[in-house]
Amino acid sequence: MKLLSTAAGLLASAAALVGAQSTFTPARPPAIPLAVRSPYLSTWQAAGSDGGNGGYLAGQWPSFWAGAITGWTGLIRVDGTTYTWMGNPVGPAVVNQTSFEYTSTRSIFTMDVAGLVKMTITFLSPIFPEDLERQSLVFSYMDVEVSASDGNTHDVSIYTDVSAEWASGDRSAIVEWNYTTSGDVAYHTFHRQTQLAFSETADQTEYGDWFYGTSTGDSMSFESGADTDVRTQFMDNGNLSNTQDTDFRAINDRYPVFGLAVDLGSVADQSTSSLFAIGLAQEEAIQFDGANGVVSLPSLWTSYFNDGPSAFEFFYGDYATSSANATSFDSKVSTDGQNAGGQDYLTLISLSVRQAFGATQLAGTTAKNYLFLKEISSDGNVQTVDVIFPFHPVLMYTNPNLLKLLLDPLFENQESGQYPNTYSMHDLGAHYPNATGHPDGADEKQPLEECGNMLIMTLAYAQRTNDITYLSTHYDKLKQWTGYLVDEALIPADQISTDDFAGSLANQTDLALKGMIGIRAMAEVANLTGNSDDAANFSSIAQDYITQWQTLGIAQDADPKHTTLAYGMNDTHGLLYNLFGDRELGLNYVPQAVYDMQSAFYLTIENQYGVPLDTRHTYTKADWQSYCAAIAGKDTQDMFYQKLATWIGATSTNGPLSDLYDTITGDFPSDGPKFIARPVMGGAFAQLALPIMQTARQRNGIPNGNGTRSAS
Repeated sequence: MKLLSTAAGLLASAAALVGAQSTFTPARPPAIPLAVRSPYLSTWQAAGSDGGNGGYLAGQWPSFWAGAITGWTGLIRVDGTTYTWMGNPVGPAVVNQTSFEYTSTRSIFTMDVAGLVKMTITFLSPIFPEDLERQSLVFSYMDVEVSASDGNTHDVSIYTDVSAEWASGDRSAIVEWNYTTSGDVAYHTFHRQTQLAFSETADQTEYGDWFYGTSTGDSMSFESGADTDVRTQFMDNGNLSNTQDTDFRAINDRYPVFGLAVDLGSVADQSTSSLFAIGLAQEEAIQFDGANGVVSLPSLWTSYFNDGPSAFEFFYGDYATSSANATSFDSKVSTDGQNAGGQDYLTLISLSVRQAFGATQLAGTTAKNYLFLKEISSDGNVQTVDVIFPFHPVLMYTNPNLLKLLLDPLFENQESGQYPNTYSMHDLGAHYPNATGHPDGADEKQPLEECGNMLIMTLAYAQRTNDITYLSTHYDKLKQWTGYLVDEALIPADQISTDDFAGSLANQTDLALKGMIGIRAMAEVANLTGNSDDAANFSSIAQDYITQWQTLGIAQDADPKHTTLAYGMNDTHGLLYNLFGDRELGLNYVPQAVYDMQSAFYLTIENQYGVPLDTRHTYTKADWQSYCAAIAGKDTQDMFYQKLATWIGATSTNGPLSDLYDTITGDFPSDGPKFIARPVMGGAFAQLALPIMQTARQRNGIPNGNGTRSAS
């Protein structure tokens, strides 16, 4: 295959650059997450051959998810000779990267420095789904561990800097900076001189304070200044000048950098480590059109900390807790993933975690908090309902209360009369971080899609947590949306679905199914809240619709039989991913024969890197394949995960994990958009969400859709 030969050529050239080829475990991702905690703290190392260097930390600049360089440099000086271990500064030779490994929260590089010293560089982006205080902090760690590898002792110093490029997407913007010590922590702060609240340039934020710090001590030195000046100071002397450049200037004017150096002294075979932390503090997070009109919501961390410096200092000192939690989280994901779907499945889900959570931001106060989500890379919408839907399985696995925090602002806006349409809104704002709603009702029109999504997710949250009060609170709005589905779901009008890039189409089989499952979900909502007449009515309608759907949407004369892309188009097919909602909610609404039919059919249409989304194109969606795999038979499930894992390691795409790619070439689709870094990859956790949902229904005494209790 051309893809594989291209990837092999890239690895060979990268290996020549650093001296030997690195191993990659469990795979070489298209881009490696370095510091990924929010839509704005999202720095990666591109690896795929479309523009990456094969997965090596040295020899290439790290970049923001959207592609702009976020300068991050690492140097090491051993016995007077300087080498580069991160970034692409002019001058020093690069170290030899021998291995790379990723877990759900960590990216770990192992380096050999001229056969003298071993380095282990660990990037840790903590995930605390059940600890809102820690999860609200937009900071990330880098730990640098060094030991002699040749049996001798060596004089070693390490250096790292970040550039002002982190502070703004406008490289002509003027940046200010400062250096501070507080207790055991020393750090640079920098920010855009003219703060532009709730504003972005090229998806980078234009406001807030950036921090880069390490431990204080006699062996630590600092310096700010032009990139070449600060790095040369370290290369020549093994330390920095402990001075600050006072010439505040544009990012692209003699590129200001903020350097930190640590003299490790004489290093033997016992390792010594230095910890660094990077991140962003924005006191105001979101503009939100809620019950009281448009208000500015603070970042949730402001409820716990007086200011950005105190938050950063806490984070830096919290490393032991963060590291222990990460190890526990990584172990749980690894064990659960391996047990559920084997190593191929774990390869997929462990790469998806940081990306999924990295599109979110906690806001509000401890009295009333929210979770906001950015539709990264596709159009930047806030709280896109059909992006939350594929994202939400990771929340069902980790903490379902986070799903409530995502749904709350959508309900609040619409129930306070801020949205005029009778169907569910598509999103809360045209571009993050402005969740200012659509009072004119002119958001992207996906009415059937979003009504179904809201009903399914709201019931999923209630089942998982036994929060029946939530269903009662929003009953009128849920019933309103169900009325729309009753009118429109059986024979869908010409419209777009969540796969809007594929175009508009009437009578979409899978879209119709989502609407029907939404109606059946409402029957469960009505039953749980004591509205027995509504429950009987919606259950009857849903049953009538699914009976008709099996005639309208299945190619009965095909061999093998399968559902169609649209009614009557028997020579077409597509991924029936909306079937997942029936299994997630335990409705037992769609006959098992449909599950079995689709599972068998997918094995007949697979390409090298997956099953196409539908017959119009050869591209596919990784999230929807995960939904299909979760409800398929074992052979089909294994096929999906094997294809996805193979694609991750072979793709030439060079951005954070794409959910849209070509099943034949493995590259971005030639006839579709370029999606990267999107939170929809939380859908990879679909299989792990199902047994948790089943257990929750049993624990909470919630019957399956057929009236039986969930099995243990």
